[in-house]
Amino acid sequence: MAATIEKIMNEALGLPPALRAFVAEKLIESLDEPGQPLSTKWQEEIRRRCAEIDNCSGPLRDADSVFKKAYASLT
Repeated sequence: MAATIEKIMNEALGLPPALRAFVAEKLIESLDEPGQPLSTKWQEEIRRRCAEIDNCSGPLRDADSVFKKAYASLT
């Protein structure tokens, strides 16, 4: 299974930026409750963030530090 995930990730990362954004949006939508599409505001936010990442213009944070900070806020 790990090889399949790695293959999917490599193929997705090889897509042009617009298609990567589309795939990301669809994956995020799949996490929502069935029958509850993303709001227009969330769709715009996803597109904005993906464009920032693709253009290297947005601030990126290390996932470990983000999760560590989030966990600390809960305890």
